[in-house]
Amino acid sequence: MVFAKTDIGKVREQNQDYYYISEETSEPKIYILADGMGGYKGGEIASKLATESVKNYIESNFCNITKEKEEILKLIASAVEYANMVVYEKSKENAELEGMGTTLEVCLIYNNKAYIGHIGDSRIYRIRKDVIRKLTKDHSYVQQLVEDKRITREEAKTHPKKNMLTKALGCTPYVEPDLRARNFEKGDIFIMCSDGLTNMVEEKQIYELIKQDINKATDNLINAANDAGGYDNITVIIIV
Repeated sequence: MVFAKTDIGKVREQNQDYYYISEETSEPKIYILADGMGGYKGGEIASKLATESVKNYIESNFCNITKEKEEILKLIASAVEYANMVVYEKSKENAELEGMGTTLEVCLIYNNKAYIGHIGDSRIYRIRKDVIRKLTKDHSYVQQLVEDKRITREEAKTHPKKNMLTKALGCTPYVEPDLRARNFEKGDIFIMCSDGLTNMVEEKQIYELIKQDINKATDNLINAANDAGGYDNITVIIIV
């Protein structure tokens, strides 16, 4: 079962987030979320191009690989590298698209395992046995400051450069995603979301709103982000 929703928020003029969820009966199940950036329509184009490129690459090549963990992760890496090339080349075609890019979250579910590819500061969480845990690490300047112990996690929340990425898709000729595989156990809930949610809503509240009513959780999370200011586009995918 999956719930998904995207919202423009209260400030932005266009929604540069984009997502894809595969059919309930498809094998493997593929979930993709991208948060685009770039002037004019750059971000909107980058997020859609990246999402569709990854989807098409995985669907075209999944049947040709052994279904071992390393092979599936390698397929996701190749799909992301292909999407990066597509977006990067597109950005060179038009001066108005120069510098466009996108975050990217890929979650492929097969045989009770979730295979994850990650670039940027969108996030994937997992709720298991009443504990929420972040499965991705933000590729951001502020995250680097936290890791270097130059600022605290609390200070990071309001840092003026918290939206500055250290890695994004489509901005350079080559990009390397973070890859990981996690078990998908009975009762697990996976959450994919753009920073339009996580910059506005605390992790604890995300957990509470999902546990409160899973059927209304996407609406409730987006409402909470908008109530807090809605400064960015907001996208949430909840996989049960």
